[in-house]
Amino acid sequence: MLVFLEACNINSNSPYISITLLMTVEEYNTCVDSFADGLYRFILKNIKDNGLAEDIVQDTFEKLWLKLVDVEFEKAKSYIYTIGYNAMIDRIRKDKRLEVFEPEVHNMQTVSHGYSDVKQVLNKALETLSEIQRNVILLRDYQGYSYAEIGEITGLNESQVKVYIYRARLALKEYLGSIDNLI
Repeated sequence: MLVFLEACNINSNSPYISITLLMTVEEYNTCVDSFADGLYRFILKNIKDNGLAEDIVQDTFEKLWLKLVDVEFEKAKSYIYTIGYNAMIDRIRKDKRLEVFEPEVHNMQTVSHGYSDVKQVLNKALETLSEIQRNVILLRDYQGYSYAEIGEITGLNESQVKVYIYRARLALKEYLGSIDNLI
């Protein structure tokens, strides 16, 4: 039996099965134009690998394309970030299993660097956070998601999201000290 996709129904005498798309091709293209860059930056901030971040974004939009019959245009951004976030977490877990653990050699000398690049300092501070804390902070403060949306993306409830964000901000504050230390 053949399946024929279209935005409107075919008459019932047709030999084709009619499927109503919840998102049109134009709306899909709008999603790509609107959300691909933000998703890429979010994933890149976590995994720090350009090629891998591009692959995850590409796979995410491929999954959205395959789900045009299931995803409403109004909910596409949340769907995209959820799929991208889960793909990123899966990749991080896979890489952790494959890592070869080598003993770290600690140099007892300390070097004090005067940072003039606040972005570099903030990135270092973000690296000190746990994976989930870093992700919720990035989703909230960098991407502007609400607590409920972050919960939907990460699979946490809203109160857990608030706790993780609070603890992450405390850790960042402790790491960074006062704003005077950054300048």
